[in-house]
Amino acid sequence: MNIFVASLPFQLEEDDVRQTFEEFGEVSSVKLILDKETGKKRGYGFVEMPDDEQGQNAINQLNGAEIHGRAISVSQAEARADNRPRNNFNKPRTGGGFNREGGSGGFGGNGDRNFNRGGGGFNRSAGSRNGNTRGNGGDSGRGGNRWS
Repeated sequence: MNIFVASLPFQLEEDDVRQTFEEFGEVSSVKLILDKETGKKRGYGFVEMPDDEQGQNAINQLNGAEIHGRAISVSQAEARADNRPRNNFNKPRTGGGFNREGGSGGFGGNGDRNFNRGGGGFNRSAGSRNGNTRGNGGDSGRGGNRWS
């Protein structure tokens, strides 16, 4: 049985979680989820127990239990939907930049320019209120004239 465990104290290690669940039976694996950018624990994880009866007993006993001052949430993990993509790397990016008066607003739009980059530049007409002449509102696709 795959078990989802949430609201874990950040100082807990995988061995700590394993020991907690081993009180209810055999644990085949423990995986605490880490933030991809920082590498820090996100406060949740998964515990795999081969015996469903032992796993259900662990869920019943540990759901709401307090560990290091935090009430943890324990439930049976739901299967991930097979039709949901895990990433959007194959999907062209869309969107564009800011454009006050005409122009394309930079890369974006239909996402078919230069390696499907989304986002965009910053266009503002030459006669802007604050005197900033960033861009001339042209249709260059790269934010107009730069600092003209």
